[in-house]
Amino acid sequence: MRKVEAIGVEGLPEIEEGTRLGELIAARAELRDGDVLVIAQKAVSKAEDRVVPLSSAIPGAEARRLAAVLGKEPNLVQLILDESKEVLRAERNVLITETHHGLVCANAGIDTSNLPKDDTVCLLPEDPDASARRIRAEIAATIVVVIGDSFGRAWRLGQAEVAIGCAGLTPLDDWRGREDAHGQKLEATMIAVADEAAAAADLVRSKDSRVPAVIVRGLDRFVTADDGPGAAALRRPREEDLFR
Repeated sequence: MRKVEAIGVEGLPEIEEGTRLGELIAARAELRDGDVLVIAQKAVSKAEDRVVPLSSAIPGAEARRLAAVLGKEPNLVQLILDESKEVLRAERNVLITETHHGLVCANAGIDTSNLPKDDTVCLLPEDPDASARRIRAEIAATIVVVIGDSFGRAWRLGQAEVAIGCAGLTPLDDWRGREDAHGQKLEATMIAVADEAAAAADLVRSKDSRVPAVIVRGLDRFVTADDGPGAAALRRPREEDLFR
């Protein structure tokens, strides 16, 4: 019987700019071949110097207009615009944007929680898949690295952790053309393996737990020798997007 296990990596220090996350975590965790190491986006962003002061942004006319409509800080809105290639919605105190990575999320993924300094915000990594590949190279090619972040869903309440970067994992398990248990041919089923690994990891930590890394064990069949296509493979092409 297959089983999946999630184990939090405790005792990690506050992540600072320049931290080699792979080496840091490997020194404090008993990693096995085939393990999936899920790392919180914020830890990666801190290591990559993606925490910036609000004062670093100079709001333009559009940022000031949106800030007035949404009741947001103009500097924050400018940072959101800077990190986005398109604004999809602006209402209910939220900007839904498409980031330069191609991620569709609230406020371009910019977060203000769990930061050591006041009046700072955390931006997403510039290239999450590249970050995952770099961290994996610091550990071993037999370990998978997934970078997870909390996203809302257009049709459901609450947030769920998804993979914004990964290396060494088949991110999608494509069942199209295969048969179900009753011999029926499947036409649309694609399992978002990387997202489900990220979500499983989030169940063993909380937002105040100071556990930025979790080992998910039992997904060996999805582990690849090379880095693979990354989490970019999970992004739905615009022409298939029914919500815009």
